[in-house]
Amino acid sequence: MSMVNLLLLSCHSEIVLLSDTGHCLNSCRAVGSPLVMDPNSICRKAKRLAGKQAELCQTQPEIVSEVAKGARLGVRECQYQFRYRRWNCTSHNKYFGKILQQDIRETAFVYAITAAGVTHAVTQACSMGDLLQCGCEATRNRAPPRPPSSSSSGDGVKWEWGGCGDDVEFGYEKSKQFMDAKRRRGKSDIRTLIDLHNNEAGRLAVKLYMRTECKCHGLSGSCTLRTCWKKMPHFREVGDRLLERFNGASKVMGGNDGKTLIPVGQNIKPPDKQDLIYSDESPDFCLANRKTGSLGTRGRMCNSTAMDISGCDLLCCERGYREETVVFEENCLCRFHWCCVVQCKKCLVRKELSLCH
Repeated sequence: MSMVNLLLLSCHSEIVLLSDTGHCLNSCRAVGSPLVMDPNSICRKAKRLAGKQAELCQTQPEIVSEVAKGARLGVRECQYQFRYRRWNCTSHNKYFGKILQQDIRETAFVYAITAAGVTHAVTQACSMGDLLQCGCEATRNRAPPRPPSSSSSGDGVKWEWGGCGDDVEFGYEKSKQFMDAKRRRGKSDIRTLIDLHNNEAGRLAVKLYMRTECKCHGLSGSCTLRTCWKKMPHFREVGDRLLERFNGASKVMGGNDGKTLIPVGQNIKPPDKQDLIYSDESPDFCLANRKTGSLGTRGRMCNSTAMDISGCDLLCCERGYREETVVFEENCLCRFHWCCVVQCKKCLVRKELSLCH
């Protein structure tokens, strides 16, 4: 079993999740979700891990904890990006696990966003000083930072690396070590190549898009020296970028040698390292089907006026929808009282919902 499957399927804690209708499922044991990943549950299964992963469980449990945070971060982003789609990255019971057992585009996204989440979380922990094994990025051998396009090179401003840059290389390596666990050879070879490719695409969505931040130094507000450092992209940007790759994902098949992947179709360029790939077509996710991991869209909220994927026609698979009025309480007329209390009144709010048949 690959490390990503172990991360996604070995969950035993309880949290509050959202169902496909948007309601809460309290104290739900979500077998297929890294949202509830407990680092201890990973390491209890260390016998199923490759050597270096088992070693990390024993010697560096704090890194395993960050890996778990990264997995949760990845699935939260998955649920955000797919919130208006027929498959909304549900964490319901074993349905999520069924998605992981396939080679469809949704599986590709899950692998990529999870690997990206682990990279991001471990790197962030380094910058925050939460891990003894790493810290700020080393910049001794790096070329001076380039001035922004708005500044001319002859304005007399000196540039140098400083501050605390994100050590994305450390996060990248730890994500690779955990997520790319070797799988058994045999009938899984092609699927392993696909999974490893999508893992790498997720990591590169973080690593290749580092941004430069700078701060000015000088007397009386002047900027005689500018100190710069590298920061990771915000994770929402990572999710947006991977969703674009999902929409343009490439279908592949295994080569005759069992070690290469070939794009399906004529005049199709081979996918690059940042592209997502898959080998099987996705189900339509319209009806509940435990075999495919589809919960269906019955009861899902839709937008009756939208023409995009969130619209009732597409989301409800042309089955129609019903209007329902709900009344709920929310905080209102909040006031801040010195010091330091915020007091709110309770107001009844009426909302019209469109729900799929």
